[in-house]
Amino acid sequence: MYATLRSERPIADECAHEIIETVPVVMRVIRSKLREHGAVEMSVPHFRTLTFVYNNNGASLSDVAEHIGLSLPAMSTLVDGLVSSGLIFREENREDRRRMTLSLTRRGRAKLDSAYKATRVQLSKSLRRLSSSDCAMTVAALRILRNTFSNE
Repeated sequence: MYATLRSERPIADECAHEIIETVPVVMRVIRSKLREHGAVEMSVPHFRTLTFVYNNNGASLSDVAEHIGLSLPAMSTLVDGLVSSGLIFREENREDRRRMTLSLTRRGRAKLDSAYKATRVQLSKSLRRLSSSDCAMTVAALRILRNTFSNE
């Protein structure tokens, strides 16, 4: 879309351009794979919410909203749906009754695990088209990106 010659822009700008162009494509494939494999009712925000709560047991609604990038009212609605579906358990914080903590139910863990495994298998099938050196380079690049952006 905004293609220019490599020599016309600094390498960091080219890297930013590739991330902006690539991440939505990868997310579209992940969304498609989630739906293909029995997770029809699980959207990417649901998947990301369950993953965050799994990795941050006892997280607050605010913590999850900040991570997912939703407003508190929108996050509250999404979490209400996950609670109603029996995937997340919400309870009052013992130290601060105004704060609710979130954790996955057994069913939520099973659903997340199933969706993750099915999606990973499908992505792995697509990535088998790459050479092992391209896969290794991709893994290294993604780790660099995760380390670069995880503290922002």
